[in-house]
Amino acid sequence: MSIDQTLRLLAKARGLTVTDIATAIPRAGAATVSAWMRGDKLPGRDQLDALARTFGVPASALLSELASTLDPARTKGEHDLLAAYRDLNTRQQGALLEVARGMAGHKARRKA
Repeated sequence: MSIDQTLRLLAKARGLTVTDIATAIPRAGAATVSAWMRGDKLPGRDQLDALARTFGVPASALLSELASTLDPARTKGEHDLLAAYRDLNTRQQGALLEVARGMAGHKARRKA
């Protein structure tokens, strides 16, 4: 997940506006934070640290897939399923996807 997507998800999850975030980041105005969230600019190291403190996450979460687990649109079941999927080997992941797709297809056929 790109850093702009991560920032947007975290802002939504925490209920923070661009102005709220800009207020917490030294030497960053709302225009700069907005550019980060659009993906037009990247924050520097000090700004990343300040962003991490603002969102209450490790700085690495801003740059890694960990941030995807903070998606407020996901249910607990989806989080659990994703965590279990990541623990499987490649062959097992493929098998699980086949089962899930088959179940989804079966459901779609029942509705039709």
